[in-house]
Amino acid sequence: MTVRDSLDELARRFPRDSTDVADVDVQFDIDGSDGGVWHARIADGTCAVADGPAREPQLTLQLSSSDWLDMVAGRKSSQMLFMIGRLKVKGDIGLAIKLVSLLKL
Repeated sequence: MTVRDSLDELARRFPRDSTDVADVDVQFDIDGSDGGVWHARIADGTCAVADGPAREPQLTLQLSSSDWLDMVAGRKSSQMLFMIGRLKVKGDIGLAIKLVSLLKL
């Protein structure tokens, strides 16, 4: 699975009835061999992923492609990666916590 594939999968499993997160842009800065910059627009109960940076992201997540893939596969927790400094969060930390819960990262 590629990083882009995993982002598309997260968008597909975003809970459509969620009212916890709405009208936000989340940017993913992923380093490494399969890395890149993507953003997700969450609005009206949907999550859509696109290539490139967000215009004005409320949240930016930065980590390596290997850590990202391990995190989405459940081999590493987002909390552990954050605590050891391998996941950097810029912006709304409350939004980050809500997304971790919603997406089970």
